Parts: sequence; structure tokens; C-alpha cells
Amino acid sequence: RATTSSFLKNYYNFYLTRSKKRNSLRLKNLFSRLRKTNFYNLLKYSPLVSDLLPPSEEKMEERGQWGNKMEFILSVAGSIIGLGNMWRFPYLCYKNGGGAFLIPYMIFLFTCGVPVFFLETALGQFTSEGGVTCWRKISPLFEGLGYGTQVIVTLLNFYYIIVLAWGIFYLSYSFSWDLAWSSCNNTWNTENCVEFQKRNYSFNSIATLNATSPVLEFWERRALRISPGIDHMGSLNWDLALCLFIAWVMCYFCIWKGVKSTGKVVYFTATFPYLMLIVLLIRGLTLPGAGIGIQFYLYPDLGRLADPQVWMDAGTQIFFSYAICLGSLTALGSYNKYNNNCYRDCLALCILNSGTSFVAGFAIFSILGFMAYEQNVPIAEVAESGPGLAFIAYPRAVSMMPYPPLWAALFFIMIVFLGLDSQFVCVESLVTAIVDMYPAVFRRKNRRELFLLVVSFVSFLMGLIMLMEGGMYVFQLFDYYAASGMCLLFMSIFETVCIAWVYGADRFYDNIEDMIGYRPGPYIKYCWLFFTPATCIGTFAFSLIKYTPLKYNNEYVYPWWGYVIGWLLALSSMVCIPLWMVYKISTTEGTLREVTLSQKRRLST
Repeated sequence: RATTSSFLKNYYNFYLTRSKKRNSLRLKNLFSRLRKTNFYNLLKYSPLVSDLLPPSEEKMEERGQWGNKMEFILSVAGSIIGLGNMWRFPYLCYKNGGGAFLIPYMIFLFTCGVPVFFLETALGQFTSEGGVTCWRKISPLFEGLGYGTQVIVTLLNFYYIIVLAWGIFYLSYSFSWDLAWSSCNNTWNTENCVEFQKRNYSFNSIATLNATSPVLEFWERRALRISPGIDHMGSLNWDLALCLFIAWVMCYFCIWKGVKSTGKVVYFTATFPYLMLIVLLIRGLTLPGAGIGIQFYLYPDLGRLADPQVWMDAGTQIFFSYAICLGSLTALGSYNKYNNNCYRDCLALCILNSGTSFVAGFAIFSILGFMAYEQNVPIAEVAESGPGLAFIAYPRAVSMMPYPPLWAALFFIMIVFLGLDSQFVCVESLVTAIVDMYPAVFRRKNRRELFLLVVSFVSFLMGLIMLMEGGMYVFQLFDYYAASGMCLLFMSIFETVCIAWVYGADRFYDNIEDMIGYRPGPYIKYCWLFFTPATCIGTFAFSLIKYTPLKYNNEYVYPWWGYVIGWLLALSSMVCIPLWMVYKISTTEGTLREVTLSQKRRLST
């Protein structure tokens, strides 16, 4: 019995080194054969046989997969179609030559956006690993790529959800017939507050250089309670802290059971914003002055293409809106079935994403045109980007519409759900990466949920810093540096080099063919080899040459230590790649070529 038990233990340990699926199948066949023998009957109650499967292996939970293709499609769509589609792309079109901006946008889309989007999704599906261990399997030397992307995601989790807190705060004020930001009769208003003036009213007040609008005062004095600068952090805004807590509770329960819960939640969270967008689009197109806004949105100014900044804006917008180099696409793709046609899915999602951005421009600029018409001012005076569009320009617009509470509530509900999808996918990306790094620790009953709770709580505490009176200055630092286009471009360069030149583009094409049954056209491969890294290197170099320090509202200049913090946030992700390479080379025996070849042989078995 002891000899036989020792043999079976060795047999089990040998197969334990193989993949979990093959190991499980072969062990099942082994015990099936043993059951048919009298020998098994003698030993089936023996404690020596029970020792063959350690308790830790018995309790290991499955990694999980999407219930169907639609869950994957909606999850990715919810991740990439977010606030940037609504408040950044339309403004960039208007700012950079209208319809002419679509030329550099499409060039970057097909040379960087689609190839890298497909690369990350296919990588996750092929390896069935999160954002760190997938690169460990491809090339140990480039594992730092995974750590770098997770640093970006961690910083993103701290500040992106703040927008949801603002949206919930504004939503709570939308259920009053007289919107709080439409008049100057509130306790937070100053003597310089001047209410909206429509074109059919005369302006009787004495114009002053210090005149402000009620919507701006609501934003700065009621919502943010903003201080003079980052060196005056002040006290915590407890009402916003409550809104942030609500946002994190929603985020937690969207993903607390992994893909089982996420796959069901996205049926609502990913589709509801589209319904709201269609409603707001129809409403915007029926407003007087809508044509003025759409004309400014699309009228082509080809002369703007000579400005390098236009091309820089197009490139960074692609990386922002496609959630590239964040590890989220890899994490979501890793839950696909191995033979899922991820190539077709990626093409459809790219069309959906860019199409949504384009259509959102009509919804936004039709309303901005209405504002310009009502106030009888040029559209340049009402056009905003980023938080200024969502929390200043649009609230001002709904105050001029019939039934303002209805349109305010619909808009901020859309803002909350647009941000919620992107937020919980980013959190899922981080959790998946850590769980896949330490499966023996976290794939136990309730441990993943507990770890997710810790991540959410720590991120909530970090977010409270941005809800203090000086928190907006911290938020802008995170937004400008932590997840900047510079960081994403840097990651993209090394991703394409690793896959195309280290692992091998043809080799990865073989893996894709094994998954989907055919080889994609050579266009994607040539992008990985040449066009994508060249475009990213050029854009990255230009972003360094044309770097301009952050100014809040183009006025407030940060102290020197504020810019130091910003650059530390940016470098915290980028240094992971070279530091890991140095560490790996210095601690691994053999030459670099020997290590790489050994890893490739292991993957091919």
C-alpha cells in the first residue's frame, strides 16, 4: 500500500505541472481505471489515498468564463464607450478643424487603435491570464509591461470614480422644478452672480469683469467648494464623500462574483446609456440653433492639419477611448472560450466605439448650438471639454429647456452609467491580474470577494483626498499625468515590440489561427511589426517635445512640488518596464537568448 500510494503521489505531482484542464482530465481517467480494479477497492478508504489530493486543490475555485458571447461584447463595449466619447471627442473635433480632424483620427485608428485593441484581446483569450501573467507567459523579460499597466489602472481607480460621485451629486439636485444651478438666490451665490440671459430679454445689470454664472458658482462653490490652490486642501466635502461611497458600493456589487455578476450587469449598464443618448440626440436636434452647433462640429478646416498638435490630439484620443494599455482588454478577453472569434468581435467593437463618439458629437453640439443661439453669443464661448462640459455647459443648457428637471436627470443618469461601466472593468482588470498571480491564495471560497472589498475600500480612501476643498487640483494632476497619453503610448511601443519582434508576429498569428480557425489579413501583422511602433514612437517623442505644464482652467499654476508629484505619477508606470528587465537579466541564469528560447519552447508544449 505504501509503495502504491507513493507511486500515485508521484503520478499526481507529475501531472500537476501541466495545465489544469489536462491535469484534471487525466487524473479523472486514472481514478476511473482504478475504480474498475480490486486494488482500488482495497485502498479507497485509505488515508494514504485521500492524501493524494491536498485540501487546497480540492477547494480551488474555477477561473470562470463568460456565459455567452454577448456578455463579452457588452462588457468590452461598456469599458471602452465611456465619458471620453461624450465629452472629449466632440470638443476635439470642433477644436481641431471639424470634419478635417477625422483624417488623423482615422489614420491613428487603423494604425494603432484596431491593431493594439486586437492584440490585447487575443492575448488574453490565448493565455487565459490577467494583465501580468499573460506577459510572463509570452516573455519573462517583458513582465514589467503587466506591472506598468496595473499601476496605471490602480491610479485610474483612485480618480476616475470621482466623476461618478459628481454625477450622483448633480443627479440628487435634478429632482426639483427650480434647478439649484439656474438662479442666484442660493446661499452659496455671490454678489457677482448673474443669471442666464436669453436673446429675447434685455440685459439690465451692470456688466462687470467679475460677473459669474449661477451654474459656475454651483459647480465651484457648492459642489467642489474649491480652495485657492493645492496648498490649501481644506476640509472634506461630506456630501460628495457619501456620493463616492454610493458609487463604490455600486461598483463592488457589479463585479463581486466575477464574470458571473459582471456578465449579467452589463446587459443594463452598457445599453441604458445608448437609450439616453438617443433621447438626448432627438431632443437636441429639435432645439432652435442646433444647426449652428452641428455646423461648427463638422465644418472642415483642412488648414488645421498642418498643426502637429491636431495629430497629437487624435492619437491620444484613440488610446483614451479604446482603453488600450490598461490590461482591461486582456482581462476581459481571458474569460472567453478558447475558440471564440475575437477578431470579428474586435472589428465590430471598434466600429461601435468610434461610431458612438461621432454620434455623440451631434447630441452635444446641437445643445451647445442651442445655448449659443439663446444667449446670442459665439459658440466658442459655450464650447467646453471634460468636466466643464458635463457639469457647467450642459447644466446651463438644460436650464433653458422646457421641463429642465427631466433633461437634467436623464443626462446625469447617463453620465453615471457611462462612468460605472468603465470603472468596474478597470477594477476587474486589477483584481483579475492579482488573482491570476496568486491563484492558490485568492481562488478560495469568498477570498476573491474579500480582496475586492479591500481594493474598493483603499481606493475609496484615496478618492477622499480629491473630495477635499483642494481636491480638484489633485484630480487634475492624476488626470493629466497618471493616465496620460504619454504613459499609454510608452506601453503600446513595448507591447507591439514584444509580440511582433520578441515572441514573433507569425507565431502569434499561428496562435490566433488555432483559436479562430483562420489567419487574419496581413494588415494587422504589418501594423504590429512596423506602423504601430513607428507611429507610437513619433507621437511619444512629440508629446515630450511639446510638453506644457498643467494649468487648472488655464490660469492656476501649480507649485513646483505639484509638478514633481505629477511626473512621479507618470513615471511610476513607465519605469516598471526597464526596472523589471534589469531585475530579470540580473537574476536569471544563462544568456538572454537562451531564456527567451526556453520560454518559447515551454509555450509550444
